[in-house]
Amino acid sequence: MKRPHCRIPSVALVATLSLLLAAALLPATSAGRSTPAAGTPIILTAGAPGGERWNADISVVDRDDVNVRRAAAGLRLRDVRPTGHRARSPHSAVAEGMLLTTPRTLARPATRVHAEISASIPAGATVEAQVRGWRTAGWTEWRAATDGAVFDRPVTQVQTRVVLTAPDGGATATVRGVRLTADATAAASAATPGRTYRVYATRIGLVGEVTANGRTVQPRDHFVALPSRRGLSPLNTGDYTVRVCTTSGARCEYAPVWDVGPWNTRDDYWNPSSVRENWKNLPQGRPEAQAAYQSGYNGGRDQFGRTVLNPAGIDLADGTFWDGLRLTTNAWVDVAYLWTGGGPRGVVGDGPLNIRSGASTSYAVRGLAARLAHVPIQCYVTGQSVAGPYRTTTRWNRLATGQYVSHAYISGVYGGSVPVC
Repeated sequence: MKRPHCRIPSVALVATLSLLLAAALLPATSAGRSTPAAGTPIILTAGAPGGERWNADISVVDRDDVNVRRAAAGLRLRDVRPTGHRARSPHSAVAEGMLLTTPRTLARPATRVHAEISASIPAGATVEAQVRGWRTAGWTEWRAATDGAVFDRPVTQVQTRVVLTAPDGGATATVRGVRLTADATAAASAATPGRTYRVYATRIGLVGEVTANGRTVQPRDHFVALPSRRGLSPLNTGDYTVRVCTTSGARCEYAPVWDVGPWNTRDDYWNPSSVRENWKNLPQGRPEAQAAYQSGYNGGRDQFGRTVLNPAGIDLADGTFWDGLRLTTNAWVDVAYLWTGGGPRGVVGDGPLNIRSGASTSYAVRGLAARLAHVPIQCYVTGQSVAGPYRTTTRWNRLATGQYVSHAYISGVYGGSVPVC
């Protein structure tokens, strides 16, 4: 059963701003945030003196960017029509677009990044700059850089994305420039590795629609949607991957996060309240939609004011739903948010790839690893020789769940060396 979709008007706002971020321009229902009065300039402090500064290149719009265009005045939404094919994620109540910049290698490691935006923002539109950092274990989550995005460990590269939204049929913001500052500050508390929560899963469907990262949904597709952009992978990557399993553990799939939803778009419920973007008074691991549906939290509504009709905390594309987990209806599942863990990761270059109970194709299939998923590799063993797209090898990688995948289908490994089991 597909989750229902409906539209609501965005919060009205009139402003022409030179700002560090428009992250304060959240819907009025967002917890812990407020909307500035119309016409009020937002001025925030830049990075500490001596920090590394650069301007994000927003002049190039290419294939990993979604529904944005470069005009003479600056970066704008390409399509704000209510029914524009690429104007809206299937899970959003507003038209939206996103530009992803090339990662910048820092002159020295940093733990904090500020973003300053120069933009004109008409009524109802928003602009937000978000950053992520590269470290040994891979990319951090995306963070809004309003007051400085702080990373728990030093990062050596920084990537920026600019997210624009507009009410259906409304005017788009125009972004003239984005300036970044990277410096060092006291590190945040280390994240709990390998967080896993039981949440309710619904089927995405929506074949032919466009996801939040710009992918056109295919029949029997393999990906998931989470209700926060903090864990959204850029197009054709699996930088943010989940392991989703049936509650019995009989079937699992490793799948990249390629869309935002269900219901909310700012609910990173897997994070502790000190980090969680909204709904900070909810227990860690409980989606806002679940709390709204089960106990009437937020008046039983999502961040857009829509009545929540199911407790979903994850959406599964049809291939993940039917083939990976072999579900026949919406169900509770166990989800591991793999970027919160550590250790070596293997990139599945071709898939969906069978994951097996042993190091041979004669062993039972326990699920799938989607193409481009990043899987945690515990160690490796010698098993059946397999000829794959990257090599012919007898190496089989044991995943953190004790299941195995042939190394012949792994395009690369990062995050550390893999020991022999």
